Amino acid sequence: MLYDENLFPYLEETDPEIMETMRGELARQQGQLELIASENFTSKAVLAALSNPMQNKYAEGYPRKRYYRGCKFVDRAEDIARDRVKELFGAEYANVQPHSGTQANITAYLALIKPGDTIMGLSLSHGGHLSHGHPVNFSGMFFHVVPYEVDPETKVLNYDTIEKQAGEVKPKLLVAGASAYPRFWDWERLRAICDGVGALLMVDIAHIAGLIAAGVHASPVPFADIVTSTTHKTLRGPRGGLILCREQYAKDVDKYNFPGTQGGPFMHCIAAKAVCFKEAMSDGFREYQRQTVANASRLAAVIMEKGFDVVSGGTDNHLFLVDLTSKGLTGKEAAKALHKAGITVNKNTVPFDQQSPFVTSGIRVGTPALTTRGMKEPEMDEVGGLMAEVLDDLENDDVIESVKGKVADLVKRFPLYE
Repeated sequence: MLYDENLFPYLEETDPEIMETMRGELARQQGQLELIASENFTSKAVLAALSNPMQNKYAEGYPRKRYYRGCKFVDRAEDIARDRVKELFGAEYANVQPHSGTQANITAYLALIKPGDTIMGLSLSHGGHLSHGHPVNFSGMFFHVVPYEVDPETKVLNYDTIEKQAGEVKPKLLVAGASAYPRFWDWERLRAICDGVGALLMVDIAHIAGLIAAGVHASPVPFADIVTSTTHKTLRGPRGGLILCREQYAKDVDKYNFPGTQGGPFMHCIAAKAVCFKEAMSDGFREYQRQTVANASRLAAVIMEKGFDVVSGGTDNHLFLVDLTSKGLTGKEAAKALHKAGITVNKNTVPFDQQSPFVTSGIRVGTPALTTRGMKEPEMDEVGGLMAEVLDDLENDDVIESVKGKVADLVKRFPLYE
């Protein structure tokens, strides 16, 4: 039996306690509006691929160069995954073994530079990621990090400022990409900046990989030395990572992934990655990404119409940030109240935030998951109105209960996994 959607009875019999947590999580996903920008819902095909006998196979090494016997079929699955993702992004080489996006970043750093070298990455509080040089992360511990920031007035990247900073800092590596930046990136300009100071360019597309695959956002692959990504988020696959690179870095990428930083790859997950790469080649996926961006733009516009500040005045991609400073609210209390009403977002720092990262002045809002459910612009009008109702009266339990009921009605119209 390769896969059986009725495997759950076996779990129910063996461990009903865990089965209950899974039922609860599915009910939570079905019953709430998921607006966390880094979350999405996979297809049934991806879920099926994750539940397969490749889970049982150790396969340290790479296809036809394994440390274990019996790898004929997992070799084939990994070859398929690598070939598909290279075709999808137009890359010279791919490694699909990283267990996560951060794991992919670890490998990429080690393949390009040495501990102690200087890197420039977007500041976490300005939309960057922990693994782009934050002091509490390995990237900040093992490398000398000089962060760059968005412009104080426009809240978008100023490439002239970045170029000037790079000329002063002379980094070995410039890291581009973000976890909370709502605007397009100019990869060609970044390549020119790097060439001007003798730096390498690494781009983390974890958040916008699906948009890039669909041609909704420009691709960094022609300009970057190494591109890293997750396979979930907008790419809508299983939780995992990947690395794309120029052929000249292939041996180092493989070496520093295994045996450098990982042991055996998760072959069941690699099979699921292959499925998601195939799905991403479809016309339906491309339309999905266009709709995701359209939904984010519409939802941001509605939020602004309701009197809230959206960082940089809108979005070019799947997410945006709401700055609650003018409302006298914190991101922490806003996210908590919205969650009570069945709307899930995460608190998030905004550029030049005066609150701590544990409190924040903003929330991050994303549309990938709602778009997967089939929601479009009219539903974004509804969602924006419901969010505003809560945020305008956080302490009013009657308002929260009323919105919760409206959320329940809305999600029933767009069920998951029918």
